[in-house]
Amino acid sequence: MLGLRGPSRPRPGLLGGRVEVAARAAVTARTAVTARAAITARAAIGACLLAAGGAAIAGCDQPASAAPAIELGSASIPQPDVGGTTDAFLVIRNNGPANRLISVRTSDGGRVAFRAPAGSGSGMRTVPDIGIPARAVVRLVPDGPHLEITGAGPMRGSTLITLTLVFARGGSFAVQAEITNPQSGGSSYF
Repeated sequence: MLGLRGPSRPRPGLLGGRVEVAARAAVTARTAVTARAAITARAAIGACLLAAGGAAIAGCDQPASAAPAIELGSASIPQPDVGGTTDAFLVIRNNGPANRLISVRTSDGGRVAFRAPAGSGSGMRTVPDIGIPARAVVRLVPDGPHLEITGAGPMRGSTLITLTLVFARGGSFAVQAEITNPQSGGSSYF
């Protein structure tokens, strides 16, 4: 029987016969699994980065309880006497690092100076700024640091003016201050 061969046999190679065919199949399968895993891993990493980036843009990377660095509470200004000089009292809450109040403007114009106790019961003195400690509440009160307003426009009891406070760190913040008349029963502060 010339030209006829028996049952088909794998050709012998380096590993010999069927072992070589099985080894090639295993390598091919492993390569396909590794390629699929790499694509899946890349897709998962991309999705995570996209989600994290979107959350950061939306502000979700901040703690839910994050408060502004500076918060201003109630503000009060006694109605000035004939001389036009008065004081301003308010509450400042600092939720961040130490800061300084460096200037103040009023919606009625005039000049605002910072006043603080001179020490040893010798009255008040003008200071260049008011220190605001880290994570603290500072009350600007008559016998402590406060604001002195001179040369402003007319201020009548039961009206509001805007005080714009400028801090060394954190910018400007505005608060409505009520003009009070202590002579007619309005409180002088808080």
